[in-house]
Amino acid sequence: MKTIRNSRTMALAGLAVVGALTMTACNDDAASSDSATTPPATQAPAAPTAAPTTPAASASAAAPTGAATGGTTGGTTGGAPAQAGPTAAPGTTVKIGDAATIPFSSGSTKGTVSLAVTSIDKGDPADLTPLKLGDKAAGMVPYYIRFKVTNTGSTDLSFSSLTQVKGTLPDGSEAAEVMLIGSFDKCPHPSFPKGFTNGQSITSCVLALAPTATKVSGAEYWGEPYTLGKGVNWK
Repeated sequence: MKTIRNSRTMALAGLAVVGALTMTACNDDAASSDSATTPPATQAPAAPTAAPTTPAASASAAAPTGAATGGTTGGTTGGAPAQAGPTAAPGTTVKIGDAATIPFSSGSTKGTVSLAVTSIDKGDPADLTPLKLGDKAAGMVPYYIRFKVTNTGSTDLSFSSLTQVKGTLPDGSEAAEVMLIGSFDKCPHPSFPKGFTNGQSITSCVLALAPTATKVSGAEYWGEPYTLGKGVNWK
């Protein structure tokens, strides 16, 4: 497992139980299989915490499949080809529930997607028990950032994965993020299915942690490369 680096976490779900917070980046290129039954590991590049007031949560975790319950499952929807609007410029702020058209890249695969953060749900600290984060989760509350991704371009993004979404605190600093590897029922984060092309949609989730004295109040798509404070924001 990777060691603690700033405020982002790596977590293994459905595999051996371990824990470690680290900044990682999504770079899951097409796995040449026709099914994505086991979500690939996702990673995100390291970045400094924006404000010194944000505790540097660090941990890595692994939860047995199905250990947590109560989450929604990701799924795909099809339909008429999506009409992509103008690409949102870095620094754009939109309301939670509204979509922004953004460039997407996963390794050598590049495309355009519509991304909408649909909700930010507060969880219970007990939710983190299966992830075995230990002292790293002490005094932290989980928040589930749920979003919808629609492929608005013609590039086939099969087996890619979008995890470049982070939580933000009311003061604008970055929440601690737990990057999940495997399945965690409270926060499903599936990779894009085979045939994920124009008009196909999928729902997903990222897990962020906030100290009990504050909360995760917004979300940011930071893209690739990492652009702290310069991404597209939802509030």
